[in-house]
Amino acid sequence: MAELAKNNSTIPIVEEEKVISPWKEAWNSFRKNKIALVGAFIVLFFVLIAILAPFIAPQTENEIALGNRLLPPSADYWLGTDDFGRDILSRIMYGARISLWVGFFAVLGSIVMGCALGIIAGYYGKWVDTVISRIFDIMLAFPSILLAIAIVSVLGPSLQNALIAIAIINVPNFGRLIRSKVLSVKQEEYIMAAKAIGMKDSRILFNHILPNSMAPIIVQGTLAIATAIIECAALGFLGLGAQPPEAEWGKMLADSKQYLIDAPWTMIFPGLAIMLTVLGFNLMGDGLRDALDPRMKS
Repeated sequence: MAELAKNNSTIPIVEEEKVISPWKEAWNSFRKNKIALVGAFIVLFFVLIAILAPFIAPQTENEIALGNRLLPPSADYWLGTDDFGRDILSRIMYGARISLWVGFFAVLGSIVMGCALGIIAGYYGKWVDTVISRIFDIMLAFPSILLAIAIVSVLGPSLQNALIAIAIINVPNFGRLIRSKVLSVKQEEYIMAAKAIGMKDSRILFNHILPNSMAPIIVQGTLAIATAIIECAALGFLGLGAQPPEAEWGKMLADSKQYLIDAPWTMIFPGLAIMLTVLGFNLMGDGLRDALDPRMKS
């Protein structure tokens, strides 16, 4: 007995490993990516500016002072004034609200429509898949900005119609992405088991397939917001998006292009705002891709 007790005392005790959820593991990976954190801080900076614009902006976005038109940056006007004497800094702050609002809700609409069509096409297949996939192919055959211009031309130039157009042109990207994911997920054993026990298709789709297909949608959605901001600015620059006197960055560029030589600050600062916002979303999207894609993990 003494010898048995001695042997038992030498048996190593194996500690139970802590189970980390996939989302927590992704967050730990994301926060170790310094470049992705820089992008997240840039995005957070512009989001805070958009939220706090009414409280921190030196002036309202449409306050006209013709006596102060085209003033260069100074202590009174940090980023100068435009051709109507409006404070450019204030207009950029209020413009952040418009660009982020359009970017977020346009992509949200694209995700909802694209995921609905992509899930139906990937899960049911056959002629349903063929019809939906051909619709996606036809839409992708046109350059996205030209398709957006055509949609806004039919609906009429306005910020709301620009949002609708941007949402529509991005539907095929999300639809094809979720379709490919569904095609692989529906072959898993747990999906086949769910079908075997008679589980309804709607429950399989929303409880099993959709949650397991969200990682690429999150990554693509983050990157798509950057694209939507550029498209919103492009439509505004062409006069098909935001209408005067709305403080939208693309419209600010269009109104200032004739002053590029005499007052370059009227174009430089709105352009920098677009560039930094898009850069932030792209850096954050790349970080999310690295954190959520199992193939990128060691």
